[in-house]
Amino acid sequence: MKQLLYGVAYYDEYMPYERLDEDIRMMKEAGINVVRIAESTWSTHEPQNGVFDFSSVDRVLDAMHAAGIHVIVGTPTYAVPTWMVKEHPDVLAVTPRGPGKYGARQIMDITNPTYLFFAERIIRKLISRVAKHPAVIGYQTDNETKHYDTAGANVQLKFVKYMRDTYGSLDVINKRFGLDYWSNRINSWEDFPSVVGTINGSLGAEFAKFQRLLVNEFLAWQVALVNEYKQPGQFVTQNFDFEWRGYSFGVQPSVDHFAAAAPFDIAGVDIYHPSQDKLTGAEIAFGGDMTRSLKHGNYLVLETQAQAFPDWTPFPGQLRQLAFSHLASGANMVAYWHWHSIHNSFETYWKGLLSHDLGPNPVYNEAKTVGADFQRLSPELVNLRKTNKAAVLVSNEALTAMEWFKLPDGKLYNDVVRAVYDELYKLNVECDFISPLTTDLERYNLIVVPALYAAPEECLLRLNDFAQAGGHVVYTFKSGFADETVQVRQSLQPAIIQEACGVSYHLFIAPDAVSLRGPLVAEGEAPAVSSWMELLTPDTAEVLARYEHKQWGEYAAITRNRYGAGTVTYIGCLPDAGTMRKVLAGAVQEAGLWGSEQEYAFPIIVRAGINEAGKRIRYFFNYSGDEQNIAYGYEDGAELLSGASVRSGYSLKLAAWGVAIVATQL
Repeated sequence: MKQLLYGVAYYDEYMPYERLDEDIRMMKEAGINVVRIAESTWSTHEPQNGVFDFSSVDRVLDAMHAAGIHVIVGTPTYAVPTWMVKEHPDVLAVTPRGPGKYGARQIMDITNPTYLFFAERIIRKLISRVAKHPAVIGYQTDNETKHYDTAGANVQLKFVKYMRDTYGSLDVINKRFGLDYWSNRINSWEDFPSVVGTINGSLGAEFAKFQRLLVNEFLAWQVALVNEYKQPGQFVTQNFDFEWRGYSFGVQPSVDHFAAAAPFDIAGVDIYHPSQDKLTGAEIAFGGDMTRSLKHGNYLVLETQAQAFPDWTPFPGQLRQLAFSHLASGANMVAYWHWHSIHNSFETYWKGLLSHDLGPNPVYNEAKTVGADFQRLSPELVNLRKTNKAAVLVSNEALTAMEWFKLPDGKLYNDVVRAVYDELYKLNVECDFISPLTTDLERYNLIVVPALYAAPEECLLRLNDFAQAGGHVVYTFKSGFADETVQVRQSLQPAIIQEACGVSYHLFIAPDAVSLRGPLVAEGEAPAVSSWMELLTPDTAEVLARYEHKQWGEYAAITRNRYGAGTVTYIGCLPDAGTMRKVLAGAVQEAGLWGSEQEYAFPIIVRAGINEAGKRIRYFFNYSGDEQNIAYGYEDGAELLSGASVRSGYSLKLAAWGVAIVATQL
């Protein structure tokens, strides 16, 4: 990337009347320099089987090029046209909820040969037509791709072949997966039952893993097709998304982002989050840190919100703050979904940068200031390099296992992930994400491991070696409990990491009116425990907190153990946020990572990196509706937005929902 990209999704096909020239004029005024097109309109480009009409694409490409606006073209494969389903109803995915029905997007079986035939044809027709157009800088494959719960006969056949290739024999499968239980034993390959109705968590988790592999194959297949036409200097990306809880929340259950990102030139992401008084920036940081970690570099925010829902319409100043928040995590592009609010159908009230009247509005006017600053500061802010010494290890396998075996109060894996990540974020500890397959752990001083419920032995042994060599590990409850097939380990828990943690336990319970006491707890406090508690017996570990309970008070809740040259902290329960923050703060200090950033705390968030000129760029955010004055404790520098000089020890004023960007020499 040579410049910051500021963009929107643009659907000329959705417009209620002809206004392409007016849209471009308004885009130019707002500093928009890139649009994303075509991924949603297959039925417009191929109105009947084999009949193609790319006139809307052509006119947009020509007009954008004349205006100096770049274009990212999407493959329109995530929403199938009516004629395909009429002629070939089997392209719809059969899921645990039954046969698919036409109407929504993402309802197809991504393994269906007929669907793949038509998808390849539209990809080749579209990309071959646009590849040499001077407006096109890159391509997006599909859209927020997942497996869509596809589980029909075609997928079942592929799964049985996968199981045979992976495990070799039914005897191995029956033993590894515990299929003697309730007569689930499979005695011939022909009798292998549909996994849709299984009660076996190990088999169900393996099927979910297989479904994620289907996504990897589908995306790699599309990338290979696009690469046949891609011109020098063009890129291919994908807009990954996250577990959705009304907003982007946690690790995506249906996609292994680390594996799926491999064939792409640059990682892309869609990030949506609560706004107004509920805005914290945590989802922006989480999504950015995850996406940056996939390719170990800068990434594209292909979708984020402008107005979106009525309760998300940003307060004055928030749109600016949000745009720079993405850059602070390493993004090189910020683009809104979408340019215009549409006037019909499902997403009528998911509003774009323009409201339904399609004229200027306060949000659009604020976007104009963002676009101007992006253009002016692009040389200083593009290609921000970040080298973090803390990491959070996340696992799709652990996530799936905990879907099968939820915590007693219904909490899931991502609740635990966010419980630790959010407190690191509020402590201004920037981190990467790593997977159980990551081997170069020595890059980090601190690795935080939330609820690694199902994991291969090799991963746990690597973490042991990391700690013994001087690293610092923080585990939460349920780590090490089961192997990669979700078979509970027979050894004393926490299995494999027990010696490194210096604790063991036999019993675990659902807490009821349990609090904490001990060195970690201030006098007069009684922080509550929720969701889960393991009754820890220390061996070599130091006790940081015990349970305050008339029956369970003898047991430890949180411990810290010296192991080799390093330290291992074990959190055997889900404590309140304040206690979690104290535990993590102690680990950060032990790991030698406590610095000037930790002198600030939420709502002041500090994010930093090195720009292409070798300067350190620090972003200071005020995620509150009150003006904040903070002591600037770094080298003398320049505040880039205002152009003012900043001296060490001076007060840095941050407006409500404000941002300051300070550049200093290394």
